[in-house]
Amino acid sequence: MTKKKRKYKKKQTKSISKSINGFLGHKKNETIGQWLSDRMTHWAGSWAFIIGFLVFLVIWMAINFYGWIKTWDPYPFILLNLVLSCLAAIQAPIILMSQNRAAERDRSKAERDYQVNRKAERENQQILRDLNQIKHKLKIKQGD
Repeated sequence: MTKKKRKYKKKQTKSISKSINGFLGHKKNETIGQWLSDRMTHWAGSWAFIIGFLVFLVIWMAINFYGWIKTWDPYPFILLNLVLSCLAAIQAPIILMSQNRAAERDRSKAERDYQVNRKAERENQQILRDLNQIKHKLKIKQGD
C-alpha cells in the first residue's frame, strides 16, 4: 500500500471515529430551547404528569361542582376548558420540536452508520485483494 493511501485511510478512520464520538456527545451542542423542549416533552409524556393532571382536573371539577368555595367556574367548566385548550396549544409545538430533534438525531446516526459500513466494505475489499495476491504468489488456484 502506498504512503498516500495509508494517510488517506488513517484520515478516514479518524474522521469517522471523531464523527461517532461527536454523536455520543450530541447533547453538548443543544440550545436552551432545545433542552427545554426535550425535558418538557419527557415530563409531559410521563405517567406522573398524566396522573397528576388527572387529579388536578378531578379536584377542579369537584370544588366547582359542589361549591365548597365560591364557585368561579360553574358546571360546564368554561374556564377549565380554556385552561386545557391553552395547555394543548402550548404543548403541541413543544412536542413537535422535540420530535423533529429526535428525527434529526436519527438521520445523523443513520448517516454515520452508512459511513462506517462503507469503510468496512472498503476494508473487506482490500483484504480480499490482499488474499488474492497471497494466493497468486503461492500459486494457489481459486477453487482450492
